[in-house]
Formats: sequence, structure tokens, C-alpha cells
Amino acid sequence: MSEVSVRFQTGAPQHLEERFATRAAGMLPSEIRSLFAVASRPEIVSLAGGMPNLSALPMEMMADVVSKLILTNGAEALQYGSGQGHPKLREKICDVMALEGIRANPDDIVVTTGSQQALDLISRIFIDPGDVVLVEAPSYVGALGTFRQYEASVVHVEMDMDGLVPDALRNAIKSVRAAGRKIKFLYLIPNYQNPTGVLLPADRRTEILAICREEEIFVVEDNPYGLLGFDKPSPNAMRAEDSENVIYLGSFSKTIASGLRIGWALVPQSLKDKLVIASESSILCPSNFTQLTISSYLADQPWRDQIASFCELYKVRRDAMLESLEEHFPQEATWTKPGGGFYVWVNLPAEIDTKALMPKAIVAKVAFVPGNAFYADGLGSWSMRLSYCHPTPERIREGVKALGGVVKQEMKRRGTALN
Repeated sequence: MSEVSVRFQTGAPQHLEERFATRAAGMLPSEIRSLFAVASRPEIVSLAGGMPNLSALPMEMMADVVSKLILTNGAEALQYGSGQGHPKLREKICDVMALEGIRANPDDIVVTTGSQQALDLISRIFIDPGDVVLVEAPSYVGALGTFRQYEASVVHVEMDMDGLVPDALRNAIKSVRAAGRKIKFLYLIPNYQNPTGVLLPADRRTEILAICREEEIFVVEDNPYGLLGFDKPSPNAMRAEDSENVIYLGSFSKTIASGLRIGWALVPQSLKDKLVIASESSILCPSNFTQLTISSYLADQPWRDQIASFCELYKVRRDAMLESLEEHFPQEATWTKPGGGFYVWVNLPAEIDTKALMPKAIVAKVAFVPGNAFYADGLGSWSMRLSYCHPTPERIREGVKALGGVVKQEMKRRGTALN
């Protein structure tokens, strides 16, 4: 037995799992995280993960940024910082958000360890057990896990190829309130949504904001992909249209590097102090080192050109995936055609259970995420999310071809293929 696997036990087991809080029952492993161990094997073409592709990021340039920071300002970079986030970075974040029409004051920004932490803090502050959170159908798996941990009741709202359907939102609000339940907020990803890749048009954004103001429901706008449009710029952020009823979440994970783990929340002034207190109780402060690395990068490097390079890289991969789906998937399948971001959402005949299909796909050396991972209510069993951001175009074509073969074989076995 290796030393790594040895556990040194100095007392009788205490069965701590019997003492867990009730809410710990909601702390379940992510479907996607569970796939990583398998999908990361070199022989597997992973169309599962949403890891940014850093091949377009000049590492020598990043090394220079970090080296200069340590040599000129290392004492501050390696010290504790403000719970709200470094003022220099908050000023730079305002410049980034301005690209999507947002005019913001740096004092209204709270820097977090990725936007996932921001979502966790907002959930902690607002959600009481049993509160309803409205989300898209399907929705981001990380958000669903967070809401579950805070014992929220998640209600999905119908989407189409243009995103959240306003009439479906009205109906969901009416239905929930008729049952005497309390709606806390609407959570959505309007730009190149995870997992579907669809883009919410400007007119729908305005209509959804009007519905939420009328119904006194605030909006949590999660926007990690907004600057990653391939064909045209995305519409202005919803926060640009309503500064008082929208909490805006941003991240550098997709536009610089996910390993830096820096995100932010732009919030109404009435929420800022609570958000800072909640963050300090979790992490004391976000990393000064990574904050100052990013602020130096934004100050001294052509970051807009770098985002354009990422967009071109992802566009080539998106095209490879869409072309391969057209060539290798059965005609009964349908899929989204994203204009940006990382993902394609595929729908198969309802008889096909994509979670049950996964072991067969792994045998064929390809991985994807089954659709049910993106629903809190068990739906999505006939769908799958395919990610094109990380593999090379050649590997994408290889993976989609293999997956198409698995799907066709399963449909033939079930007798669902068209003659």
C-alpha cells in the first residue's frame, strides 16, 4: 500500500455524517464534475467540460505581467486586501462592463472568487428555505447546485431558440403565486446561455425586465460569455437598462483565464454592505495577487485584441461542431446554432435517455453532459450539452462522429429512426 493511501487514525470513528445539518443533504456532486475523471483521460474526446482554451493566451506576456507585479509591488500583491476588492481592479471592471452598455461606479462592485462565489453569496443573503427561484429551462448546473444547498425551490421557465419566453415567465409567476409560494428572484444567463448557447434578443430583455419590475421580482443576470460573440456583438446587458432591479455577475474566467478565479457582482447600493460582510465571513478577502495581476493586465496589455483572438479560436471550433453534427447525427436530432460562447444543446427523440447513453459513448471514446444535469425537476433526459471550447477542431470532428454513431445505434435498437 502506498503512503499516499494510508490514513493515520488516532481515535474511534465519530460518524460525523450523522451530525450533518439538514441542508447538507442538498450538497450533491455536480454531474459535470463527476465526469471530469473519465473525460480527462487522453484517449477520450471530451465534449463535456467548459474549460476555456488558453492556447491563444500568450504565456510569455502573462509571465511578464506577473514578474513585473512581484518586482514592483510584491509587498501589496502578497498581502491581505479589502473585502470589497482592490480599488484599481474595480475601476478596470467598469471599463470592461462599459463594452456592454453598463455605466457603473466602482464603489458598487464587490470582487469575488469567481462569479460562482458571487452567486453563492447572493443566495445566502436572499434565500430562505422554500423560497422559489425562477430559472431558465435548462439552466446552469452550478447555479442549480447553489440554490439546492440553500433549500430553494427551483421553478424552470420555458425557453425557445431566442431564450427565455416572456409569456412563459408570466405564467410561471402566476402559477407559483396561486399556490401561495414566495418568489425571490429570476436567475438567467442572457448571452450564449449555458447550456444551450442561445442569445436573448434586446426586445425580450426589455419585456422580461418590465415583467419583473411589475411583479416585484429582482433579476440576477449572470454574464460570463457576453464578450464572446462571433458574428455580432451581443445586446446591451440587462443591467444597463435597469440599475436598481438587476444584480449583475461578471467573470474573467472566460475572457482571461479561469485559474485566476476572479469575478464580481455589480449591485444596488443597498445590497453592497451585506455582500461584503458575507464575503468576508467566507474568504476574508479575494486574492490581492490575482486581482492586481488582472488590473495590471487590463492596464498594460491589448486585452480587447486578446478577446477577439479567443472569439476567433472558438468560432472555428463552433463551426467544426455544427458541420460535424450536420454530417454525422441522425435527422431526428435538432440542435442550437450559437453565435458565441462555448456550447451546443442537442435534442434527441424522447425515447433516448442520454444519461444511460453515456457509458456507451465512453466506450466509443467520447464524453458529453447529459441534459438532466441542467434541470432541477428531472427533465432533459433526451438532451445533451456539447462543448466546443477546448478540443481542437480535428478532435471535435472525431468526437461528434463517434457520438453520432452511438446515437444512431441506440435509435436503431429502439426502433426510433426514420425509415
